[in-house]
Amino acid sequence: MSAAIDTFRPAYHFTPSRNWINDPNGLVWFDGEYHLFYQYNPFGDQWGHMSWGHAVSADLLHWQELPVAIPEDERVSIFSGSVVVDTHNTSGFGQAGAVPMVAIYTGCRRVPEGGQAQELAYSLDRGRSWHKYPGNPVLDIGLKDFRDPKVFWHVPTARWVMAVVRPDDHQVSFYASGDLKQWSHLSDFGPAGEDGGIWECPDLIEFAGTGRWLLKVDTFAGHPGGTGAQIFIGRFDGTRFVAEVPRGREAMWADHGSDFYAALSWGQLPATHDAPVWIAWKNNHGYAKHTPTAPWRGAMSVPRELFLRDTPGGPRLGQRPWRGLVALRGAPLAWRDVRFSEGETALDLAGLDGRSLDLQFEIAAGGAADVALHVRCGEGQVTVVGVDRARGTLFIDRSRSGVEVDARRWGGRREAPLPDAMGALQLRVLVDHCSVEVFTGDGAATLTELVFPSDTSRGVRVAVRGGTQAANLVVWALRATAVG
Repeated sequence: MSAAIDTFRPAYHFTPSRNWINDPNGLVWFDGEYHLFYQYNPFGDQWGHMSWGHAVSADLLHWQELPVAIPEDERVSIFSGSVVVDTHNTSGFGQAGAVPMVAIYTGCRRVPEGGQAQELAYSLDRGRSWHKYPGNPVLDIGLKDFRDPKVFWHVPTARWVMAVVRPDDHQVSFYASGDLKQWSHLSDFGPAGEDGGIWECPDLIEFAGTGRWLLKVDTFAGHPGGTGAQIFIGRFDGTRFVAEVPRGREAMWADHGSDFYAALSWGQLPATHDAPVWIAWKNNHGYAKHTPTAPWRGAMSVPRELFLRDTPGGPRLGQRPWRGLVALRGAPLAWRDVRFSEGETALDLAGLDGRSLDLQFEIAAGGAADVALHVRCGEGQVTVVGVDRARGTLFIDRSRSGVEVDARRWGGRREAPLPDAMGALQLRVLVDHCSVEVFTGDGAATLTELVFPSDTSRGVRVAVRGGTQAANLVVWALRATAVG
């Protein structure tokens, strides 16, 4: 095992045992298992040979990596898509009472003329083996770039609905089908919001009981971190999506950090879930191939629960870490009703592993101009998570976080607006070897960043500037979850 694995492999975020991964695909729950498929190179740690890797979990925490699910072939590479459980066998793929899982993915042609179209594969053994549909492709409109289908059953219209992108047109196209094989065009959405770069990886998510839906598309330009997930909140009637927010050309982002991309939600969740759940590729197209890990490259974010927040400007997306994550906590360390003085205060972690932490930081209203947590501290290294009250922002600064992967895109800080920076704030900070994820307690802002510090940089400090600050801090070490 290499030093890079020891230093940077996440403890509780999913990453495969080896090789390259990027977008999550085919997220679905079936027969007691959460399925996580993903873009995967079976042959190396750089992008290429795109196939679908596969892992399963009973709790969204502990993942079992399975063999490659859908490999590339001599005709197509297997690009992103989704999986549905065809309970009523509308596709006709079911046999002898076995319920089919059906993958709908983009086949990227490897022949000289290229082109992308939507294809099917099915499984009759809970996703352990897959059969490509001989009638592929099932949706081909003759475009070079036409990809990333997200398919779900729309109950009111009793049909399958697909959201798929035309990247260069900055449009999400909607299609309908009764059998997953024959598709008819319904409508298009876009251009809207940020359209300076291509669009890809759509998701359309219903918030039950609200009448509202979230449409997410990822873009290669315009995001504070270069690439990121753009969101629209609106209504979907089974045919057309109409955005309520944002209006005009203003963009809203799912995450203001550099490393949250291609988020996809789980389909067909059991009734025990009262909120949608999604996961993202924890990386950035600008430098993903340069991250200092081996023989693996790429990881997923923690699963996140989604909800809508009421604001004076209309509904907004809220996110919180998957609630089951607390099962990984050990005994807490707590600093209650502490007034932190101007400067930096080093905390005694009493033996907790500072590489894998869950921190809950409650900041009282008023107080200092700047308040920050310094994590992964040591040897001149630090990652800063802070609140800038004058600017009204939550921020991460990784300019001194360790290995600088990309000179142009890496340094500096990323910021997310805070509705009330002067009021009481609660921050949730998840540290895991090569990443920091930050959430406000009300879900109003999130930031996700990769970091690559030395293994010995494990300290935590509280930093205060421009006054003193009353606060509470609770810290837990998080147990590792096995992959394999």
